[in-house]
Amino acid sequence: MIQYKRHGDYLIPDLALPEQEDYPIGKYGLLRKRYLKDHRRVIFINHLTAGTLHSHLADIDRQANDMMERLTRQMAEREGVTERLKAEDQMAWVGRMNGIRHQAEEVIYQELVYS
Repeated sequence: MIQYKRHGDYLIPDLALPEQEDYPIGKYGLLRKRYLKDHRRVIFINHLTAGTLHSHLADIDRQANDMMERLTRQMAEREGVTERLKAEDQMAWVGRMNGIRHQAEEVIYQELVYS
């Protein structure tokens, strides 16, 4: 049953959003929010009105960060980017790691953020 408050001549529903965890939303969560708001408006509004938007964004952000660490480590191992390479030729190591990070981010964007 919905409770109402009287404001002048009007009855206004007394609605409150449920308490949510205080997880700071990072890069991937914010990108997901913008994507939903701009391209999947119904999903965005559904999460917003149900009070699940923050937890959804926090979940996407956590998953994306975990995936980034895992993919970066796996790709570096597969391509032979090691600490030895870092010690011998730092610029080559940085260049290859940047390429690996960009590849991992593309996977994250396609699988989590923009899906």
